[in-house]
Amino acid sequence: MWLVDGNNVMGSRPDGWWRDRTGAMQRLLNELDDFAARTGDEVAVVFDGDERALQAVGVHVAFAPHADDALAARAAPGVTVVTSDAELARRARDLGADVLGAGAFLRRV
Repeated sequence: MWLVDGNNVMGSRPDGWWRDRTGAMQRLLNELDDFAARTGDEVAVVFDGDERALQAVGVHVAFAPHADDALAARAAPGVTVVTSDAELARRARDLGADVLGAGAFLRRV
């Protein structure tokens, strides 16, 4: 299972995501949907903040006031947390999860 730190992955690309945060979230979801369909892997993403109207087909989408806490709560053996946040990565590893950086994950997607 892939557990994606949505804001961290979005922020790893200097593509102007900050001008249209909802649009950037949807673009990431589209990529994650394609990845999930291609690989058959389970994919979940957590974004910081309030819920937004986004469309996802094969990806579980969640919103949390503190996404890092929500991600850490789901980290476990058999889960790969996708983040470049050093503190979240440490927490995830301490809970038995694997960690893959945002850039490496995007190259895979």
